[in-house]
Amino acid sequence: MTLAEIDVIILSGGQGTRLREVVSDRPKTMAEINQRPFLDILIDYTSTYCFKRFILCTGYKSSIIKDYYADYTGQQEILISDENQPLDTGGAVKNAEQFIQSDSFLVMNGDSFCPVDLPGFADFHTKKGAMISMVVVEAGNARDYGLISLDNSQKIIRFEEKTGDEQAFINAGIYLFKKEVLASLAYNTKYSLEYDLFPSFVGQEFYGYISPAPMIDIGTPERFEQAQKSISGLYGNARHK
Repeated sequence: MTLAEIDVIILSGGQGTRLREVVSDRPKTMAEINQRPFLDILIDYTSTYCFKRFILCTGYKSSIIKDYYADYTGQQEILISDENQPLDTGGAVKNAEQFIQSDSFLVMNGDSFCPVDLPGFADFHTKKGAMISMVVVEAGNARDYGLISLDNSQKIIRFEEKTGDEQAFINAGIYLFKKEVLASLAYNTKYSLEYDLFPSFVGQEFYGYISPAPMIDIGTPERFEQAQKSISGLYGNARHK
């Protein structure tokens, strides 16, 4: 399977309560950096690796995302998977199942950016025969992120969401799933990838792809300000159309 054949899900339904101090009128994935929605930056970066089909999982203030992409004229196909009720990250992926065509699909958090080598990640996922693969990066303070431990084969043998503050591998919010994983999830059910699904796969065909790339997230006002400095100018000012 080529990268162009792999569907991309971007989780865009979060309420962004911690960010509302500075971004209160839109979903946090539409918060602007260098006059462009953060979601545009994610789509642009991923598209440089020939991914063509994007499924946006929306919830909170979803009409803003729908309206923005309604007149999209780029080469990528943009689909909207909307939630009628909050479903959390796992429930959102299950809700998007009707749109997923590829046997393996990419999932990205819509509020973080990590310039990972996506072809390398896809090759790793295939060679490991993984059911789930996760991009992991090193962090000096893991308190606000999922804490990851790997064995010598890079199988994930420990996953604890937001515990401790030691230096460790953390979850970068980018995953590859075999579609059959969705069979274990129920429709219209609130379900977390981080707290429910991933811990249940520890020790199974669940692998961590180590990336040296930095992870930038916009979940808090402080991190959003830092993201402005880190990403500003990276892709220019033009709206992705």
